[in-house]
Amino acid sequence: MVYSRGKVFNPFNFISTRMIRNVVTSLSGIALVLLVPLVADAGMFSPDGGPVGTLLRNIVGFINQVLIPFILGVGFLFFVWGMFLYFIKGGDDDEAKTTGKSYIVYAAAGFVLIFIFWGLISVLVNGTGLMQTENSLQTPRAPGPR
Repeated sequence: MVYSRGKVFNPFNFISTRMIRNVVTSLSGIALVLLVPLVADAGMFSPDGGPVGTLLRNIVGFINQVLIPFILGVGFLFFVWGMFLYFIKGGDDDEAKTTGKSYIVYAAAGFVLIFIFWGLISVLVNGTGLMQTENSLQTPRAPGPR
């Protein structure tokens, strides 16, 4: 459709950044209000955190066992492709050498960031005891005869 002044009609012209920010803020607030009672009641009935604890353990397990190794594999492929571009394809081609060098540098920086993220997740999980199972929980006991 075309306006009378020759401008093309865009149905999304009326959406502004402020409107998007307000919608996201409102949805975040609603989600927070709905999730706080669920999280507050999470460990009330079971020592392992209940359904929220199970959900968090599943998310952390997925990150540690699937997502981070996959991202490391993709980063390794970028590194190998950069080595190929720099050493093999870029023999006389300076542009290929520059591209290969940037792939190598970005892949190395990605490795460092991924390992930092992985370590941070491990510190948080071990510090909170999130990955402990019900059998590994130690119940505190009063000293004396049993």
